[in-house]
Amino acid sequence: MAQVWIYLENGTFLEAKSFGAETTLVGEIVFNTSMSGYQEIASDPSYAGQFVTFTMPEIGNVGINSEDMESSAAYTKGIIVRNHQGRYSNFRAENSLENFLKTQGVMGICGIDTRYLTKMIRKEGAMMMVASTEISEKEELKKVLESSPRIEEVNYIEEVSTKKSYVHENGCYDAVNFRYKEAPKAKAKIVTIDFGVKRNILNELTDAGLHVEVSPNNFDADTLISRVQSGEIDGVFLSNGPGDPLVLTKEQEQIKKLIAAKVPMFGICLGHQLLSISHGYDTYKLKFGHHGGNHPVKNQSNGVVEITAQNHNYNVPDSITDIADVTHTNLFDNTIEGLKYKDSPIFSVQHHPEASPGPKESRYIFAQFLSLLKSQK
Repeated sequence: MAQVWIYLENGTFLEAKSFGAETTLVGEIVFNTSMSGYQEIASDPSYAGQFVTFTMPEIGNVGINSEDMESSAAYTKGIIVRNHQGRYSNFRAENSLENFLKTQGVMGICGIDTRYLTKMIRKEGAMMMVASTEISEKEELKKVLESSPRIEEVNYIEEVSTKKSYVHENGCYDAVNFRYKEAPKAKAKIVTIDFGVKRNILNELTDAGLHVEVSPNNFDADTLISRVQSGEIDGVFLSNGPGDPLVLTKEQEQIKKLIAAKVPMFGICLGHQLLSISHGYDTYKLKFGHHGGNHPVKNQSNGVVEITAQNHNYNVPDSITDIADVTHTNLFDNTIEGLKYKDSPIFSVQHHPEASPGPKESRYIFAQFLSLLKSQK
């Protein structure tokens, strides 16, 4: 393995081993506490611009397969692991993690104390970093980092969003027969705005009985409003995605039009945040974000605690309760995880009810969206 050198903006300088693309990349370092699903994480567009440190020490042991991709490519800048397992063992595997990262231009960093990194991030917060297999001098890496844009200054949506509309037809994955289900007969039609949508979100939407048309982030609200009013479609879904939602000013203006027209909407993660901003309540950045598959969230309507998957650095403010009811609360830090707007057919969640592999307690939320759409007819 080649050597890789790391410089963090707090001045930390580290040396490790490289098992991915050999290059120089700048991004934000975060940690993820999931015990499985490294391929889904690497291919989740929401991680664009970030280096993901895994707290699970052994990564790579089940290889890579095309069916478990959450998008068409890997969007992380790199993954950081304690031990990389080059020899994989799984009957569904088609490739090694090492080969996958190299073909995707994603860095793989191993042989490093990820517990140390995680504790640092938890204490000091998510921060920018540079990793290189080409530059070994600390001062040179510092110059590269200081001359690079910060993650909140980059609009990664333009990179990850689809360039043309399409219809998604697969249902959820059938783990018994090892194939994706055919979409059931649609009971309502929606347009999904793709800010970096995960494939399994689309699968869950179709599985819930929705006809799902996926559109680019540069959507026209007036066109969507006209289609809703004519009965051609029933509502709009706002997807997850990467980066700082405050950067997305054009998208916010279009969403404001949808809100004013009382278009039925549902948002997940970035979509949840954009709905808040578009209602006039700006998001704020969490210290180190929520990234993992084991976050307890309380459903305020029935008191049930759901174990959820999370991936976000930004959160909606508590003041939004002026116009929305809190439906879900994170029990780690009491931040808002779900909202139902008081005077609009709109609701949203911060966590990921579609997560796979991972917990399934929150899948009912997709059925709730269908119920909302049917109630508006």
